[in-house]
Order: sequence, then structure tokens, then C-alpha cells
Amino acid sequence: MTNPGQPDTEASGASPGGRRLGLALFVIATAQLMVVLDATITNIALPSMQTDLDVTDTNLAWVVNAYALAFGGLMLLGGKAGDLFGRRRVFQIGIIVFTLASLLGGLAPNEGLLISARILQGVGAAFAAPNALALITTTFPEGKPRNTAMGVYAAMAGVGATVGLLLGGVLTDVLDWRWVFFVNIPIGLAVLAGTRTLVEAERSSGRLDVPGAITGTGGLIALVYGITRGGEHGWTNGLTLASFAAAVLLLAVFLVLQARVPDPMMPLRLFRDRNRSGSYATMLFVGSGMFAMFYFLTLYMQLILGFSAIKTGFAFLPFSVGMGIAAGVSSSLVARMAPRLIAGPGLLVAGAGIFWFATLDPDSSYAGHIMPAMFVTAVGLGMSFVPMTLGAVSGVDDHDTGMASALLNTAQQIGGALGLAVLSTISTSAANDKLPDAGASFFKGLATKDFPLVAKAGEALTHGYTMAFVASGVMFVGALAVMALAVNAGKQEHAEGAPPVHMG
Repeated sequence: MTNPGQPDTEASGASPGGRRLGLALFVIATAQLMVVLDATITNIALPSMQTDLDVTDTNLAWVVNAYALAFGGLMLLGGKAGDLFGRRRVFQIGIIVFTLASLLGGLAPNEGLLISARILQGVGAAFAAPNALALITTTFPEGKPRNTAMGVYAAMAGVGATVGLLLGGVLTDVLDWRWVFFVNIPIGLAVLAGTRTLVEAERSSGRLDVPGAITGTGGLIALVYGITRGGEHGWTNGLTLASFAAAVLLLAVFLVLQARVPDPMMPLRLFRDRNRSGSYATMLFVGSGMFAMFYFLTLYMQLILGFSAIKTGFAFLPFSVGMGIAAGVSSSLVARMAPRLIAGPGLLVAGAGIFWFATLDPDSSYAGHIMPAMFVTAVGLGMSFVPMTLGAVSGVDDHDTGMASALLNTAQQIGGALGLAVLSTISTSAANDKLPDAGASFFKGLATKDFPLVAKAGEALTHGYTMAFVASGVMFVGALAVMALAVNAGKQEHAEGAPPVHMG
């Protein structure tokens, strides 16, 4: 078995030095940034897309949801493919598919091809993202180099969403909505050129578990679709319930197969270690709260405060700053302290920031209320992401790193989809309790210049957003509880060159 940080002859002729490791980190971080920001970069461009291509309201939502559906549903398959066929190779395929899909999206002449391109982007992301994380464990030696790489990777996971909003606003206002797709092409080509610096590990000797791939992928797609549809059409909708029933059936069959087949797609042994399972569960809760925060805060700033697309994007910059600073600090702290002693306080701080958002009103100021709450939330999340990421992949055998990484990414994506759907329902219900059809009334007031109605609807919508923030804060408290109960690993520093300490 190839040791982490030591390239085999197929991948590289020499052990990467400091400069080579720096370039490898840049490649992985850029790929992760590109994949994550694409979940939000289209949000601000949606009105322009709708006008230009005459997209219906229903299909407009699928410009965003199609990406999440393919990304979340195919993540496990992407991780397993990397373990079997080579992480660097599958990572390269994922980036190629993502880049080509971005070209198709930018050239799309109608809504059908636009949504198809978004699905294809999700497929590419599902193959690139888990293998990017797995390549950190094969390229960077355990100890400070890997901790630093994990810190940068974790920062990109949070910063990407903010950069997507900022970049989407700038590109849409200055150029055209099509550039939210075209911008990925030079980035993707640059990442592909740099993949030669990444170190391949020995591949798993097994074969692809086809029944497991079908039931697992099908179950996850049905689950994500049910969650997405539930948020749009209601939780008692016939197709919503059918999707959840299919998800339960397929995932149950999947788990039975994984316990019986010799080469399972998702080895259940990965869940035997409480720290790893705890990291997955914690990320599920964190994803639920974090994705919703971006969504509702964007609506609040654009609808209630009247921010433009580009101003909203720049307004999220404090989140990037706080996230980057905290991720850098926590990546050095994990060598001295147990993960839960870093992530636990971090989740507490992040929860405090979310509850601070719950005190917003229609007249709240950006500088005195939104910006400090955003920075506090970002610092807390930055402190949490690195220990959780390390906990998910630390001590995993080389041939399982792709799947361990995929499970962490899947937990975040599924959590995000579930959280956004549930909290959207809470927000809409709370707003409509204050004023029936608050959203429609708000836009009707704007169209007819009925400013008293706009003000009344704005108050109702703000109440809905704050109720969603309360629920989001509860999710962070849930993440803190899981972290405190499940994670008990020690500090994450090992001597370079020494064999890794296995936790499971």
C-alpha cells in the first residue's frame, strides 16, 4: 500500500517538495472553490436568465436544484470510482465534464439545454469533489503539511458560496449572465494542467458494485428530489411522498447489499469509528444551517434593504474573511488540541451568529447588525470545518479515502438541501401568518407603487426570515450536541514519514 504523501511511480517521478506541494494545494483548492461556488453563482443571475430565455417560474428553480440533485446523488459513486480507478484520473474526468458542461450552459439557447447543462455540471462536481479531498491524503504527508492543506480546503468549502454570490453579481451586472458559466472554462483548464502535481495512491483491487451503485445513487437522487420538491410543492404532495418512499426502499436495499457483497460500494466499516460517524452527522446539521443562512440573508438584503446584485455579493465579503482567518487558525490548533475542543466552541460561536441574525428587523443596518453577525458566524464555521474534515478522513485506509471523502461531501449536500427545504417552509408559513401571501403582496405593492403594502409585506417577510434563522440556529445546536457526544479523538499531529494512526 502506498503511504500518504509518497508518490508511486505512475503518478510522479519524485517526491514533491515544498514548491510542488504548494502547487498541488493550489490545484485542489481551486477545484474545490469552483465546484462549491457554482452552487450559488447562478442565484443572482436567475432574473437575467429568466428574461433572456423566457424560463418559467417552475423551471427557474431547477436551474439551481438540478445541480444539487446530480451533485448530491452521484457523490458516493464518484468517491468509489476514484478508489477503484485512480483518484487523480477520476478527478481529471470530473473537471473535464464540469468544464464542458459550463461551456454548454453559457451557450444554452433555451431553458431545456440550460437545465441539462446544470445536471452535467453536477455530475462533474460529484466526481471531482470527493477525489479532491482524497488527493489531499495521498499528496500531503501527515502532520503540519496535511493539516494546512485541510485548512485551505475547509476554507474553500465556506468561502466558495460567498465568492459565488460576489462573482455572480459582478459578472451579471458588468458582462452578461452567460459569464457565470464561461468563467469556469479557464479555471477548469488551469486545474487540469496542474493535476500532474497530484499524487496517486494504490487503487482498490475490487470491482464496481453495480447493484450498490444503482440503489445507492438512485436512493440519494430520490431523497434530494423529494426534499427539493417538498420545499416547492408541499410535503404532502403526491410526487413528494412517492420520492421519499422510493428513497427509503432503495436506500434500505442498498444497506442490505453493502453488508453482504464482497466489494461494497460503501464499506460499512467506515461507520464503525465514532469520530468518523460523528463528523458525518455533524456536517449534516452544519450543512442544513449554513446553506439556509446564505439563502435567507440574500433575500433579506435584496428585497428588504434593496441591495443590488453586485452590492449583495460584496456584502458577503466579511464571511470570506472570517472563514479564511478561522480555518487557518484551526488548522494549526488541531496539532495541539483535540478536534472537539476546537469544533465545539466554533459551533457555539457560529450558532450565536445565526441567532444574532434572528434579531433582524426591516430597518436593521448592514454595518451595525448584518456585517458583525456574518463575521461571527464565519469565524465559528471556520473553526469547525477543519476538525470535522480531518475527522472524516483521518486513519482511513488508502483504498477507502475516496469513499470517506464522498460521505462527508454527501452529508453536507443532503443537509443543505434538507435544511433549505424545511426552513423555506417555516419562513413562508411564518410570513403568511403575519400577512396572507406575503411574498405576492410584496411584489404587487412594488408593481403598483403601494408603499404601505410594501412596508407591511416587508415586515411579514422579515419575520419569516428571522424564524428561519432561529430554526437554523437550532440546527447548529444539534451539530454541537453530536460533536460533544460522538467525537473524542485526540490531537491530529503525527511525525512525518511515520505510518498513520488508524482510528477505525
